[in-house]
Amino acid sequence: MPKTTSRSSRRQPKRSRLKSKQPGPLSRYAFPFYSSLPPARRPPHPAGNSGAAFAKAHLGPFPSKPKGNSSFALADILGAAGVKEIETVGSLRFHSVGDTGVLGGNSQQAVADAMSADFDVNKPAANPAFFFHLGDVIYGHSKDVGYRDEFYRPYHKYPAKIVAVPGNHDGETFTGTDPKPLGAFLANFCALTAVLAPQASAAGVFRETMTQPGVYWMLDAPFVQIIGLYSNIAEGPGDLEGASGDQQQITWLNSTLKAITASRKGSVRKALIIGVHHPPFSQGGHSGSQAMLKQIDDACKAAGIGPDALIAGHSHSYQRYTRNLTIAGKQAQVPYIVAGCGGHTDEAVGTASGQVDGDHTFVKSTRGYGYLNIVIDAQHLQIDFHLVLLPGGAVPGTGKTLFDSVKVNLATGTLV
Repeated sequence: MPKTTSRSSRRQPKRSRLKSKQPGPLSRYAFPFYSSLPPARRPPHPAGNSGAAFAKAHLGPFPSKPKGNSSFALADILGAAGVKEIETVGSLRFHSVGDTGVLGGNSQQAVADAMSADFDVNKPAANPAFFFHLGDVIYGHSKDVGYRDEFYRPYHKYPAKIVAVPGNHDGETFTGTDPKPLGAFLANFCALTAVLAPQASAAGVFRETMTQPGVYWMLDAPFVQIIGLYSNIAEGPGDLEGASGDQQQITWLNSTLKAITASRKGSVRKALIIGVHHPPFSQGGHSGSQAMLKQIDDACKAAGIGPDALIAGHSHSYQRYTRNLTIAGKQAQVPYIVAGCGGHTDEAVGTASGQVDGDHTFVKSTRGYGYLNIVIDAQHLQIDFHLVLLPGGAVPGTGKTLFDSVKVNLATGTLV
């Protein structure tokens, strides 16, 4: 009988090496950033004075320039008739979660099946319009092959289109198998035309490639505008810059937010959601990305606009924060949500709810696996988190449980 091997059991290819300078003096610890001293007071080191500084010096590049102005309309992926159905019913609904890619196990499949159960073929207008993936679609090497069993096969029963931003693992490279940063992501999500994806076909699944304009984008839909951002390849923190100080995404974010501000004058105000892989705030698994948050805040302040919600992945748990902001002279309460629990591991959250830290409050969290169900109409934005699998694999009696819900009044910017 021929011997078979799984993708995960093959000989691991070499990861592309980070360029490094001459090592510094010997230290007790494996890296020089483990210190109680603030970065400015640490001894000089060729690797920099902090983990964040080291990560910034080793960011990955952006792909070639995105198509057009990096914006697309929901009709471009659903068709005019599908959008008309959503407009007629008076609300838009979509799913979102990140960190799904896993080879084997039942966590990703359980979440995918629970999301699939939200559809009714006889009620198309009420069905979720799409799934917004928050990054880390695929982990490890041989990502092009991985799409078969870590993406197309788990979602073979999921009927909606899927859009995405890349996570740090989507952008990482491996010598031999993944030499091009974001190569597999671009092939599956940023194709020039929608065609049957080769890895879907290899799995006996019909799903076409997505045609989003790039790895960062703005989706204009009924009732909502969604900005998707690429926060690069570091385990942390996230960063909107590219390699060698490339500012293209930050420049684009500034111009896009200003265009949204201008479009609101004399027209119906849509909700604004920002989605990014690395979370600005996190109390479990991975830390928050304060420098990236400042990049987003600076662009929002320059445009005189802010998000009605920010959703992220990366930390493999569910966490909700409420941030109190002043946007264009008006007070607002903005949910910042971490939902990196679509299938890959699960992580504990170490801080008690209710903790206030500066302008934000840690509201609620849980371990386990699940997904966001987001509904927007002309007045409100509501985000529900459905818990599907508990730690250890125990399944709630109903298959999924509504764990948390938050609702934003779009007129007042306050939570209902």
